[in-house]
Amino acid sequence: MSIVAENLTWGVKRKTILTNVSLTVAPGETLGLIGPNGSGKSSLLRLLAGLRQPMAGRVEINGQDIARVPRKALSRQVAFVQQSAATDTNVTVADVVRLGRTPHRSALSVWSEADEAAVTQALDRVEIASRRKQAWQTLSGGERQRVHIARALAQTPQVMFLDEPTNHLDIHHQIEILSMVRDLDLTSVIALHDLNLAALFCDRIVVLEGGSVRACGTPDAVLTRDILRDVFRVTAHITPSETSRPHIRFVAQ
Repeated sequence: MSIVAENLTWGVKRKTILTNVSLTVAPGETLGLIGPNGSGKSSLLRLLAGLRQPMAGRVEINGQDIARVPRKALSRQVAFVQQSAATDTNVTVADVVRLGRTPHRSALSVWSEADEAAVTQALDRVEIASRRKQAWQTLSGGERQRVHIARALAQTPQVMFLDEPTNHLDIHHQIEILSMVRDLDLTSVIALHDLNLAALFCDRIVVLEGGSVRACGTPDAVLTRDILRDVFRVTAHITPSETSRPHIRFVAQ
């Protein structure tokens, strides 16, 4: 599914967070959102996913204005994975993933074979099926992120939004999670802090600065010394690559 955002503006009370943000995401593409803290990455993700309503502008997913799509119908198409989630409830991995079926069920419907098949397939896709009966609290951080993604996949979405999915994970699990997301064959938008991970796993990158789009393009087009200096206030050496996936080495100040 394609995503088109046109002139999105959003804020809280008298503070404007995003101003006239426009972008497109092609079907099957992985788009990265990067920018300093406070640049509007998380707010933009929530606008794109329909979790917040813009003050101005619009978002279309597969040609439909999401403001006119019923919430439950939108939840069948779009999944959102937040930075982290915790619960004190004694639940299993399978219990958490089953929550992803909520948009497909009514209050009185019984658990169906289709529901169970979606949960099983989601667990298989994130390679954590062997843990389905394990208690949620016993999982590592990387395993919990896999379960969050499995819950999103149980929705059987066509678009996935991820807000810092590798936050607080070690480098092994960061690469593991992003490799898995890239291989899911979904349209995805990912907010990331790590610029090298964005370069490695995203087809295109949007650079946000002060709630506006500073640059948008392939990793080698937007991850330049000038942009990194102006937006992130860092000095960096950029090693070019024939695959348009540069490597960034920061210089100590």
